[in-house]
This record gives sequence, structure tokens and C-alpha cells, in this order.
Amino acid sequence: MQQQESALIDLRSDTLTTPSTAMRDAMLHAVVGDDVYAEDPTVIALQEYAAALLEKEAALYAPSGTQSNLLALFAHCDRGDEYIVGDSAHTFRYEGGGAAILGSIPPQPVPMAMDGTLGLDAIEAVIKPDDFHFARSRLICLENTHAGEPLPLGYAEAVAGLAQRRGLAMHLDGARLFNAALAQNRTPAALAAPFDSVSICLSKGLGAPVGSLLVGSAVLIDEARRWRKV
Repeated sequence: MQQQESALIDLRSDTLTTPSTAMRDAMLHAVVGDDVYAEDPTVIALQEYAAALLEKEAALYAPSGTQSNLLALFAHCDRGDEYIVGDSAHTFRYEGGGAAILGSIPPQPVPMAMDGTLGLDAIEAVIKPDDFHFARSRLICLENTHAGEPLPLGYAEAVAGLAQRRGLAMHLDGARLFNAALAQNRTPAALAAPFDSVSICLSKGLGAPVGSLLVGSAVLIDEARRWRKV
């Protein structure tokens, strides 16, 4: 009976992967230091590797994808700003309302298709005018992948064009960005290029027990580091 139970495969989520022997060995022998003083060589190397891989300026380690997404929202938005997001997106539905509760950053949900896309006209329709009656539209959040589907190629670039025209920033919840890159035969950097910030997870399929990274400009990552302390 015990043997049968251990043979079961749990498909609820790829977060259920456990550390391999090589992963445990890497953790055991990792060179460590004080990350508060930016003196942990392993964390520094990880952040630099992630930034280079996505062709961004800097990266910041966080314990979870929920926190790295939240840090992005805090870094992009002030109190009273809003972020535009799909009504089935993780940052809207499955992260405890943290942006609104902790950052006073309300979401503006938009109907979301099963492939993770939001209609360009629907995005345009919810962008607020410059009027103190409204929250200030500041950020568009997309997700790659969603429900096992990568964003269609060219879609993020189309949204980025709209965002640039309307003065909005772009954030990607890229928890499974590398799955999308593999499925579409694109580099992670190519998929990340339209975005000002990208969150990627280390606990999806790698067997890392915890961890995510927020990647973006040096200025944005400095702001996110301050919020990570908070």
C-alpha cells in the first residue's frame, strides 16, 4: 500500500515538484552571505543571471511569485493608481487582493480569454481620463502562460504599442515564461522584451523549494527592493 501511494503522480500544479538530489546538493554547498547588505554571492549570481537571461538591467529575489508580482505593482504604482488586469489572472484572483489591501492599488479587471489575452478595445475602454474622480490608470498586467496556453506571438507587442501610446507601463506575470518560450521556440528574452517588468518562478518544474525573481530596469528594481523590506 505504501509503495502504491508513493507512485501516485499529483498533477494539481507543477509547484509540487520536489528537490532532486542535485538540487539538494547545490543548496547544501551554496556560498551564502547577508542579502540585506547585498553580500550573498549566490543570490547576486542568481539575480545577475536572470537579468542577463531576460536582457533586462537588474533582478531581485523574492520568496514567492505572489510577492514578486506585488513588488512590481508597488514599484510601478502609487497609492490611488490602478492596474488593468484580466478577470481570471493570478494577480487579480489568486493573490489575496494584496495590491488593493496593502498598496491601495485597485485592480481594473477586463474579460480574459483562455489563452490569456485581453481585447485591445477592452483595455482601451477602461483606461481612465485624467480626472480626480477616477483612479489613475498606470499599469497593464498580462500573464504568460494562462490555463496552460502561452500568449499568442505578437500579442504582447500589440498591447505594448497601446500602453506606450497611452503612457502606461507593462508587467508580466511570467511564472511559466520558460514553458512558453519552449513551446513557441522563442528565447525568454524575446517574450520578455515588450514588458517593463517580469516575474519568473523558480518553483515551477525546477524542484526549487521556494523562490521567484522580479526582473526589470535598475531604477524599478531599486524601488522594488525598498518595498521588499517593507
